[in-house]
Amino acid sequence: MEKIKAIEDEIARTQKNKATMGHLCRLKAQLAKYKRELLLPQAGGGSGKGEGFDVPKSGDIRIGLIGFPSVGKSTLLTNLAGVHSEAAAYEFTTMTCIPGILEYKGAKIQILDLPGIIEGAKDGKGRGRQVITVARTCNLLYIVLDIMKPIDHKRIIERELEGFGIRINKSPPNIVFHKRSKGGINFSTTCPELTYLDADSVKAILQEYKIHNAEVLLKENATADDFIDVVEGNRVYIPAIYCFNKIDQISIEELDIVVKIPHVVPISGTFVAMSNPLIPRVICFPLLLAKVGMQKAWRFAFLFTALLRPGHHRWNFDELLEKSWEYMNLVRVYTKPKGQLADFDAPVILKSEKRTIENFCNSLHRDLIHQFKYALVWGTSCKFSPQRCGKDHVLADEDVVQIVKK
Repeated sequence: MEKIKAIEDEIARTQKNKATMGHLCRLKAQLAKYKRELLLPQAGGGSGKGEGFDVPKSGDIRIGLIGFPSVGKSTLLTNLAGVHSEAAAYEFTTMTCIPGILEYKGAKIQILDLPGIIEGAKDGKGRGRQVITVARTCNLLYIVLDIMKPIDHKRIIERELEGFGIRINKSPPNIVFHKRSKGGINFSTTCPELTYLDADSVKAILQEYKIHNAEVLLKENATADDFIDVVEGNRVYIPAIYCFNKIDQISIEELDIVVKIPHVVPISGTFVAMSNPLIPRVICFPLLLAKVGMQKAWRFAFLFTALLRPGHHRWNFDELLEKSWEYMNLVRVYTKPKGQLADFDAPVILKSEKRTIENFCNSLHRDLIHQFKYALVWGTSCKFSPQRCGKDHVLADEDVVQIVKK
């Protein structure tokens, strides 16, 4: 920890210009190496996922709820998946990973309610390492924030996830990196202008990793941090949605400011409890009595109590689910047995980067592709319907497929 702090201080002190580029790149490479060693499990220690965190993966996709304690993660899980996760007025109510299943647009989505993390979680404070280790296995993250708390909480969580090798709402750098047995460092680029890296800075980073023979091709204006991520090879790139909870406690003007933040969905999934249902009747009854009379006053008092009964707000959840579907990049493909109608109740869910006929066959059965002859496809991926297609045909959302065997 002291070495990491010393390197971070030196990076902060060093002026950023062309003359110091190589020195800064070496420092960043050293910092990445020390952080990687810090995250490795200690010999003889029990720093694995831990009891209550080893949840089997189920469904088509996995979403993790991550955030500080008492921001509404458990209530959000209850609202989305109908699974009871204990919620209370004190912090750290959830101590283990609570799973739930949500069905949306034919896809089965596993939602994990993770215990709250604190600042320093990436360094092992609390159960931060176990929580973030589970977060690395998710396909989408809901970063749940209390809208009444400082906006710095958003930056703290981003820093904790970055420190554990999670890159949120980023794409992998377009860099080709191959180690070789001889030939030295071969550096080339297809980017017309490089601002952050050059051949010397790339060699300085690779020297810190004791790599003296490699081929490096930059296809974009990448930074030193991007190149270090490629060399490390253990980074995960996960989309994330910032769920600003409890919007029922702010004004419309404040809400207009919040929605301008990228990747944000404001929601309210707050549990409303009332200690004594007679309180609103006692407060409202004298005022109503003077206005509408005895009979109507009692009627309005009971109605007001009913509106404030214990329950859960579900504000803006439709937008949250729609945005989640967009971020997950899923494709629904329907099956059509020969001589029968298509089955629109149980689609096969494919990821957008793996949506060929071959991927579709493998999702149904691993041996189906060996018996594959051709496929008949109806949908927007075809020029006409039905179209006879091979195993490399790329499917579109809501296509209908009939497999013909040999």
